[in-house]
Amino acid sequence: MKFEELSRQIDIQGQVSRRAFTKSTVALAIAYAAMRPAKDLLAQPNRRKTLAYVGTDTSPVDGTANGKGIYLFEMDPVTGELSQTKLVAQSFNPTWLTLHPSGKFLYAGNEVSDIDGKNGSVSAFAIDRTTGGLGFLNAVSSQGAGPAHLSIDATGKFAFVANYFGGNIAVLPILPNGSLGSAVDVHQDTGHLGSVDATDAPHGSFAISGHDAPHAHMIHPDPMNKFVLQTDLGQDRIYVYKFDVNTGKLMPADSPFISLPTGDGPRHFAFHPNGKWMYSIQEEASTVVFFLYDSGTGALGPQQTVPTLPIGFTGTNFCSEIMLSLDGRFLYAANRFHNSITVFAVGGDGRLDHIDNTMTLGDYPSQFNIDPGGNFLYACNQRSDQITSFRIDRVTGKLAFTGQYTPVGTPLCIVFLT
Repeated sequence: MKFEELSRQIDIQGQVSRRAFTKSTVALAIAYAAMRPAKDLLAQPNRRKTLAYVGTDTSPVDGTANGKGIYLFEMDPVTGELSQTKLVAQSFNPTWLTLHPSGKFLYAGNEVSDIDGKNGSVSAFAIDRTTGGLGFLNAVSSQGAGPAHLSIDATGKFAFVANYFGGNIAVLPILPNGSLGSAVDVHQDTGHLGSVDATDAPHGSFAISGHDAPHAHMIHPDPMNKFVLQTDLGQDRIYVYKFDVNTGKLMPADSPFISLPTGDGPRHFAFHPNGKWMYSIQEEASTVVFFLYDSGTGALGPQQTVPTLPIGFTGTNFCSEIMLSLDGRFLYAANRFHNSITVFAVGGDGRLDHIDNTMTLGDYPSQFNIDPGGNFLYACNQRSDQITSFRIDRVTGKLAFTGQYTPVGTPLCIVFLT
């Protein structure tokens, strides 16, 4: 298959479910609120607009697939409402999106396994700042199967990709026109695997996921752009690499990794605005771990582990996303099956106190994001084909449903551009 074909939507067969346990779920009956007509992005020229891009499943990876590619919305900064404008790119399973620091380019991880042999790919798009439209630039191999996460270094010169099924990571150069070059570095996770059952899972949990092989799940540079961190769910490890900003090469840090309890499955992480604290969410254990982060060495020191679920919860849950409020006073964590967003207060020492669990009013929140103004949280409810929005109380951190359901087929990721 040629990369030029990535701009067209085709049916991709033979995808393996990431979690056989969750192949089938009960569909929620959600009454969608009627959407107002899409706005003309050229209207109200004096008003600063916030655009939202949503990536979707177009071929089954983890459940059903009702998406067609990448969708464009406009966000109302007062009400939080999303007005759909159009499908702006037909792309294979663009399940993770990230924006270039310049705001001129968007990149999509194509979570497939049959491009260029057994690899997935990363697609690059130029953004039309007037209309929000996307112009396909190119696509390159991700150097591993099933890319699940993508990030950009602070200089905008390199993209990092974590390949879930391939169990490896790659560094892709970003050319001056925004297109991508072939990988300048690839690292394969090998060796140690965690246990099938999570150490810290809730009582009665059958949250058995990816401990059959290494599974790179997230990769992101630290706030100083000096180190790059990567989770491997199958190995229950967070890897730390020294980053050469000139060549894009990654070298293991002096402390090359830290291990989480066996079977717990670290998925995503988030840095506090102060750059000294980091929080990791464990997919199978339904926990958040608070670390002290040494920005000089990249070392992580675990300080606290807290559950994401209410006291007394029993049964199965898979965590997904984790994010801090813009001011760093609150931390949010998503639960799939429990279908909630957990709210924590961040103490003066970085420790977490549970505040609330807010139901997402949808099924299987695989990702969420906070708008650039810090006033709204948007949950991508993968299996109920909609995004729900919540107003953030900037004093208490709690979430209040706006009453708005935005329909979109199998939403996996939402990013914002102002």
